[in-house]
Amino acid sequence: MSRFYTSKFKNTTPKIAKKDGWINNVRAGSFSCQGNHIKATSKLVAFHGEQAGGGMLGLSSVKPGSDGQWTVSHISCHSDLMTDMDFSPFDENLLATCSADATVKLWRLCDPELEQPSSPELTLQPDQGRLELVQFHPTASGLLAVGSAKSPLIWDTGRQDVPLAALEPHSDQLQSLSWKRDGALLASSCKDKMLRVFDPRAQLTPVQSAKVLQTNKDSRILWTKDDLLLTTSFDMMRSREVRLWDSRKLSSSVSSASLGTSSGMLIPLFDEDTGLLVLAGLGDTFMDCFEVSSSEPFLSQVSHCLLDNSTRGAAVVPKLALDVMSCEVMRVLQLTDNAIVPISYQVPRKNSGHEFQDDLYPDTVGTTPAMSADEWWQGGNKQVGKVSLQPDKQPKPKAPAARHMPAKVEAANGRSKGDPARGCSTSSSPLSSPSSSAAQSGSPSSTSGLSSGFLPSPSPSQSTKAIQNMLGPSSKFRHIQGALMHRDTHITNIRNLNLTTPGECDGFCVNSQRVAVPLAISGGQIAVLERSQPGRLPETAMPTIQNSVNVADLSWDPFDTHRLAVAGDDAKIRVWQVPNGGLRETLTEPELIMQGHTEKIYSIKFHPLASGLLVSSSYDLTVRLWSLESGEQVKLLTGHEEQIFSMAWSPDGKLLATVCKDGKIRIYDPRKSTAPVQEGPGPEGHRGARILWVCEGKYLLVSGFDCHSQRQLYLHPADSLSSRAIAIVDVGISPSTLIPFYDPDTSVAILTGKGDTRVHIYEIVPEDPYFIECSSYNSPELHKGLAFLPKTECNVRDVEIAVGLMLTKASIEPVAFRVPRVKKEFFQDDVYTDTAEWWKPALTASAWLSGSNGQHKKISLKPKDMTPRAEHFTY
Repeated sequence: MSRFYTSKFKNTTPKIAKKDGWINNVRAGSFSCQGNHIKATSKLVAFHGEQAGGGMLGLSSVKPGSDGQWTVSHISCHSDLMTDMDFSPFDENLLATCSADATVKLWRLCDPELEQPSSPELTLQPDQGRLELVQFHPTASGLLAVGSAKSPLIWDTGRQDVPLAALEPHSDQLQSLSWKRDGALLASSCKDKMLRVFDPRAQLTPVQSAKVLQTNKDSRILWTKDDLLLTTSFDMMRSREVRLWDSRKLSSSVSSASLGTSSGMLIPLFDEDTGLLVLAGLGDTFMDCFEVSSSEPFLSQVSHCLLDNSTRGAAVVPKLALDVMSCEVMRVLQLTDNAIVPISYQVPRKNSGHEFQDDLYPDTVGTTPAMSADEWWQGGNKQVGKVSLQPDKQPKPKAPAARHMPAKVEAANGRSKGDPARGCSTSSSPLSSPSSSAAQSGSPSSTSGLSSGFLPSPSPSQSTKAIQNMLGPSSKFRHIQGALMHRDTHITNIRNLNLTTPGECDGFCVNSQRVAVPLAISGGQIAVLERSQPGRLPETAMPTIQNSVNVADLSWDPFDTHRLAVAGDDAKIRVWQVPNGGLRETLTEPELIMQGHTEKIYSIKFHPLASGLLVSSSYDLTVRLWSLESGEQVKLLTGHEEQIFSMAWSPDGKLLATVCKDGKIRIYDPRKSTAPVQEGPGPEGHRGARILWVCEGKYLLVSGFDCHSQRQLYLHPADSLSSRAIAIVDVGISPSTLIPFYDPDTSVAILTGKGDTRVHIYEIVPEDPYFIECSSYNSPELHKGLAFLPKTECNVRDVEIAVGLMLTKASIEPVAFRVPRVKKEFFQDDVYTDTAEWWKPALTASAWLSGSNGQHKKISLKPKDMTPRAEHFTY
């Protein structure tokens, strides 16, 4: 380049949009992953939503709606951390996401004002563990580069069972991937300090590689002009740097620039038409802009833009969405904690706003794919056609062409999906390769051991049953979404919480009216908080229940919202009566004291059908039944040889199940025998366990630990305890026992442990595979307990199937679990079966003890003004 050359972009000026031009109501997540946290098309903006664990996708639009406001919607995409996302360059509504749950999902998104699809169009399961990166190919349709922990995969979405190629594994964490603009080469950066360039169609090993990064800290790689690669990383002094490399000779960089010391990774955003490079540092309150050239000086700084808020992510808006009449040459979207901020890079021109400056806008890459994935794999190198940015030369948008979608499947052990939400765009650009009949090619390397053979797609003539058998079971609750309810419903500023309650205790208990929380104050004090009075609690002392001794366990009477039973360290059970309207003064005298155990009590449970009947377990290795009518012990059950971890009544109230530290599960019929009527093997671990009856009492769900302290869920047939569990699910390693809640109406189990952030959700079915994993919920902070309200507290208009109260270190926060549905104006009768009035007793304690049985009446949850879904839809 001549030393007298002057760039037309050297005076490019960043302009931050005014606050009324920000996309607000955004709750951005902050997670440790390799993605940029936000991506955009000319129409949509997708970002990493705030949900601990990170499976939530936020969605908005580039332009505001007709009312001048932006709509922000959310989709629960993954059951674990969503690590990366990318929009198709040929379909502005098609988004690929990947996750720590080991899946890649393709979503056909709608306008944010419309109901989003509850399930993806396609799910790929590479069986490579946690996935870090996903990137669409720049010239071929339906082609993806997917980064697992150490290996890049090339995947044709039209051939879903195995990837086209699995490139040579890296020796450490894969940090970044980038396709060259012509689609021939793929570059990677890695924690092993290596840069690699692959030609996936020629060989599985790199065609170029070099160990040139100075540290193993986070890095990014990006193709820029011609054969130049750009990296952002850290030097030996932990200063951030940007370097340019000739991809044909990686031994040394051709140019570099240092950007000061900071812990946040630099996200590079490059525009090939102008050569402008924006560097956005995570956590920074500024952005730098450089111009990249193919010759000296290679890197020239253009601007340094100070921002109002720190950066959580950054994305560039496609060229076709720019305001060319204002000489806007680049637009960056900055993701902050609470907003998406547009930053417009404009070139000052005299006639800006009146004339199209054609020297600033060469023809740019269009949105029609140059070839199919199969054509590319066969060796094709066609390039995407270019289009003019001049307003009067841009083609008018076409009506979307009708297309026939194959049955939605999950690759590699996936499940069938429902139809896309009505009102969603159906772009004519294909999801998969159009030339599916082309002959399949072999592996790029005859010595790789890979096979390029693919199973044919199911023919339309296959029976529905055959397809279901092939794809496995589906669940209407699979994409259940947990959502923290509005802050107005929270109870905050709870002081002196007792966060060290015994493992057998849930930590607190709730009913439809109030919450009881043990406090870390001498005298075993318990706070009773009214749900009708949310908000910040006063700094002054409040009235409590003074239990006299430390609380071992506590439970509300299911049939009396004023009666609280408390088990203490002194082996006594105290029953307290809370006055109407809640506590106005400290209670010191219980309504009833029951004594019989000789050692400290583990846990207490009320009978689910009979009023005034309570069961307790103790360190004296006995289980005792108590009548609150008489205040006396009425039954004593024996047979345990170690600590009793948990007890549960059967749904019909006839049987009592226990799980014990001696590794056994027992079932008692208390009215017939003091010894167990059944006994069988339970969890091997001795850290703790919980037990519940599920599937109408036919099975027992046990959460516990194996001998290696791995948390597990077990399903045991209730009529055959002597045999081992018929199904076992691993749920990670953690010291806290999973506390289960089970909704008998939906057969959904919700489980979490004290000190966890993740809430696990499964549908339990009485046939293989028994456990169907659903989307999990992740709380913003560690929680100390999760207790659930009666089914009548669910808002059926929002398709809520459960509402829980989450106890944190200083607050109680409601969480609603909802099933995504499009037509919410209809009563979802497939979700809401008639529910039992379990808050009303079916018989008295004395009647039950004398041999009588009962059952709860059932009621419909359908509001009078809602039409059942079954009456509206024809199947």
